[in-house]
Amino acid sequence: MIKPRVDQLLEHTDSLYAAVVVGARRARQINSYYQSLHEGGYGEYPPPMVPAEPGKGSLTLALEEVAEGKLKYEYRS
Repeated sequence: MIKPRVDQLLEHTDSLYAAVVVGARRARQINSYYQSLHEGGYGEYPPPMVPAEPGKGSLTLALEEVAEGKLKYEYRS
């Protein structure tokens, strides 16, 4: 089963495309955050805003952030 569910993502975004793009960008930030920790720095990216349990990937964490409404986005013109 996919978690979070698509309907939970759509409650906080205006389309599935937006949810995927926002989630993918945030997942890259989470990866960069963990990579900088391995290198001994604090990094420039914020840590995950949901509990990071062992075995959860960065994309899962990012989509959970979207589903809980912790990420805001806007379209560029």
